[in-house]
Amino acid sequence: MKILVAHNHYQQPGGEDQSFASEVACLREAGHEVVTHAVHNDAINGMGKVKLLTSTLWNSDSYRQIEKLIADHKPEVAHFNNTFPLISPAAFHACKKHGVATVWSLRNYRLICPSAIFHRDHHICEECLGKTIQWPGVLHKCYRGSAVQSAVVAMLNATHTAIGTWKNKIDVFVTLAEATKEKFVQAGLPSDKIVVKPNFVTPDPGIGPGDGGYAIFVGRLNPEKGLGTLLKAWETLGKEIPIKILGEGVERENVEATAKKFTGIEYVGRVKVQETYELMGRAKMLVLPSEWYEPFGRVAVEAFAKGTPVLASRLGALTELVEPGRTGELFEPGDAGSMIAGVRKILSNPNYEQMRNDARAEYVARYTAPQNAKYLEAIYARAIASSKE
Repeated sequence: MKILVAHNHYQQPGGEDQSFASEVACLREAGHEVVTHAVHNDAINGMGKVKLLTSTLWNSDSYRQIEKLIADHKPEVAHFNNTFPLISPAAFHACKKHGVATVWSLRNYRLICPSAIFHRDHHICEECLGKTIQWPGVLHKCYRGSAVQSAVVAMLNATHTAIGTWKNKIDVFVTLAEATKEKFVQAGLPSDKIVVKPNFVTPDPGIGPGDGGYAIFVGRLNPEKGLGTLLKAWETLGKEIPIKILGEGVERENVEATAKKFTGIEYVGRVKVQETYELMGRAKMLVLPSEWYEPFGRVAVEAFAKGTPVLASRLGALTELVEPGRTGELFEPGDAGSMIAGVRKILSNPNYEQMRNDARAEYVARYTAPQNAKYLEAIYARAIASSKE
């Protein structure tokens, strides 16, 4: 199959960039011919405000670039990842004009929430969910703390909802979990056009020994990630099991200050992928305390690949990833007491070694590159059939 895969890279590398690269690699390994189209948000630095606004709504240059790629390579299907802001929805129209089936992976909530995370002022916020014009997001300055920039995002979503881009120019949407799909359905996307396909981890990092005697957190140090709850819990848990915190973000100073004050909290910072995997594989458990609707929770799958059980918030997609008593435990989001109980439940589990084996088995069964290549092939076949109807 000949496939065009497109992605708009962020200025700060993240999980979406990694997922784009992983999917391209797994498709090529499966024998498909993949043409990539990648742009980078560093290009924004050289653009004026008016040009950036118009390009976000409709990027004519992007439209022409996609047309040329279609003419040169004649793909059967185009798979888009992040399109904001430089690829823009114009790319979908270009594909439809030339009869190319179109797939769009919705890896965040930007389409239905200007902040893209349904989280504001330390709580879940759904004020824009289902609204054609997302005025609450503008009033609260949800995108980069700017009313003007938030208005641009709201205008983008309202305009392309009104002209039917989402419903008529895209054959299949892909979400990463059923809970994520449900949010988009609530917002008005057609349920029969949304397919659920999980992320995956490649190459296989291999199972770890689990002999470190510590817990681990890996992720952005942002409020929605539940760092406040984690730190509060470890004021009590620190003497029972230490925790290593890996990552960078706005909560870094708070993490460092708490680590100095309480026993058993170690701030490691950002480390290379291989070192992260080594630390993860030796950990007793990975703690995933998110207090927002994670679209998936890739770090949980990375932990499973290392054979490390996961203690996660009982919220959204995370409840689909973690099976209590088998691959980890769940606790109530934002509740330090519930987190403490969950940690102690894993520590006292007489079948802990079996839990490690089950976590690894879950990865092998669902989250490898060959398995995901099969998922993608089925999605592309569905999109091609839909485009011909």
